[in-house]
Amino acid sequence: METDLAVTRRTHAGLYELYELHADRAKRLAYLLTGDPDLAEDLLQDAFVKVAGAFRGIRKPEAFGGYLRTTIVNLARSYFRRSKSERAYLEKERARPARANEQPDLAVRTDLFQALQKLSVRQRTAVVLRYYEDLSERQAADVLGLSVPALKSLVNRAMENLRAEVGSEGRT
Repeated sequence: METDLAVTRRTHAGLYELYELHADRAKRLAYLLTGDPDLAEDLLQDAFVKVAGAFRGIRKPEAFGGYLRTTIVNLARSYFRRSKSERAYLEKERARPARANEQPDLAVRTDLFQALQKLSVRQRTAVVLRYYEDLSERQAADVLGLSVPALKSLVNRAMENLRAEVGSEGRT
């Protein structure tokens, strides 16, 4: 009967042999797909880790190269899909008109935070869920165990208290 250590050593040796056998071809594939040698290396490593993680479940070890190739293609497609989304976001941000003052007014932020702390726990929680966590009225009401009208009333009272508190500080 084989010990766990012997199985582990055999598995590691098998993975090393698989890497040696398939790495060069897989890296060339990744390079041809991406045109970037560093990215190709990253894709190869990620793909090998994914396929090697499933190695015990592979019924035909000779199919390892095919699994590796498919994984590299899928990882490259995923990379380019993410890159496209990132570029679209950056272009949208560049097209957005610049504000006169991009830096937040720290004094206003501090005053607002202090005013928020003066609210009751329920009011503060309702405001934070709606405006900081950006939950819908239904979602925030569910979190607090309230009906939507009760949440609206709670948020409305909290906002009135915040306006009064921040407004009174601004006058002194």
